Amino acid sequence: MAQARVKARRASVFGGERFAVFAECLLTGVWIAVASLGVVTYPAAFAAGARHLRRRTGQVDGGRREFVADFRTALRRGWLVGLAGWAVAAAVYVDVQAARAGLPGGPLVGAVGLFALFGCVVALLRAAAVWTPGASWRALLAAAGRRTVLDPAGSFLIVAGLAVTALSGWFVAPLAVPVLGAVAAAAVAVEERYARR
Repeated sequence: MAQARVKARRASVFGGERFAVFAECLLTGVWIAVASLGVVTYPAAFAAGARHLRRRTGQVDGGRREFVADFRTALRRGWLVGLAGWAVAAAVYVDVQAARAGLPGGPLVGAVGLFALFGCVVALLRAAAVWTPGASWRALLAAAGRRTVLDPAGSFLIVAGLAVTALSGWFVAPLAVPVLGAVAAAAVAVEERYARR
């Protein structure tokens, strides 16, 4: 009887803890969305969000102030990464338009461009998931690019998280904002999984 009570108490504590982490992911998604309003600030926003979630799952205190401090630190060089990301997106857009125009080899070039864009997004999210103050974005992105290729299952999980975000935004537009935190959490989980292998 006493063991049953202890098990029930543990289940409620763990269930409550899981819900708290889920709620923290949604709140982090709102923070990421607000911090990304600067157009080129999205890498720093995801890095700060991922670091906040790592603190939360590691039972370390941290809140909005720590998120803002991490965001400012990540933004010092992170805005260049954001600018490069928009340049890659523009190049892929030109590729897709060339494919639609009926140029010879256009469909292949368009498909390769979209595949490369997805790879870059996954690598960026993986880099943001392991960002720490003082880390070089260049080194983080290079290592994340290797992990993106060497861990296709983890990369697929991040793509699935992005798909959930896109579908959420398509069905209910305001839902896409908090779900950004789930994408950051997915990237953190994938990186933890990779580190343990």
